Amino acid sequence: MTAGSLRVAAAQAESVSGDVVANVTTAVSLVGEAADRGARVVVLPELFLTGYDPDGWSAETCTSPQDPRLLPLVDVVTRHGVVVLVGAAVPWGQRWALALLLVEPGGVRTVYRKQHLTDEEKAFFTPGDGGASVVVDGWELGLGICFDGCFPEHAAAAAQDGASAYLCPSAYYVGSEHRRDLYYAARALDNGIYVVFAGLTGTCGTKEFNGGSAVYDPEGRPVARVGDESPALALADLDHAEVTRVQQLNPILRERLPGLGVRSRLTLA
Repeated sequence: MTAGSLRVAAAQAESVSGDVVANVTTAVSLVGEAADRGARVVVLPELFLTGYDPDGWSAETCTSPQDPRLLPLVDVVTRHGVVVLVGAAVPWGQRWALALLLVEPGGVRTVYRKQHLTDEEKAFFTPGDGGASVVVDGWELGLGICFDGCFPEHAAAAAQDGASAYLCPSAYYVGSEHRRDLYYAARALDNGIYVVFAGLTGTCGTKEFNGGSAVYDPEGRPVARVGDESPALALADLDHAEVTRVQQLNPILRERLPGLGVRSRLTLA
């Protein structure tokens, strides 16, 4: 790694529906391996701790930052000095949020709640009401979850606020690989930033997931990517100099207009 770089790992594995203990055990193994390979930040998939199983979501299958079942994950993070971002269903108001938990040495906190929910998610979850970033070793990391990354304005908002990378843990069904590989590469190219995509794989409940975890460079090229194997890690070093170079070369971020004015329409006979 060069000075000022950041090694990240996009991790993927199967998640067991509703079994937080089993999923924490898997997460601990992935984090330990990523740390041994020099990762400072480890990103695990959407709803990894809870399981992405719409038929199985309930109060009993959810977790919270205070859940003692998460302590083994806190222990491995503390031991290795890494930062972990992992998806989970957590309480929010009178309902639940599809959230991203930050696990850091000493504890867990909720740092982001998914804003764009699919129809099946809306039945159980309440959408988040704002964006979020975390700063690790001088790197501002914008946060999204799966469907968020399908909307160009979501990653753009993070980039315009100073993010040099966009982390997007996800869960893509088998058959959607073409969309998965387009969206997140495009978000990198749109803004001249890195994108870290961590995808659920294998079977969870009745659903089948396709993995595809990857790190995309600021020109939208995969610098690390895995297929549908489980478990697996995609590791890459993020470089501030590359972000600066690409944003100077391709000025989409700074030339984006605040609005496109009034549209005209000409109807020809």
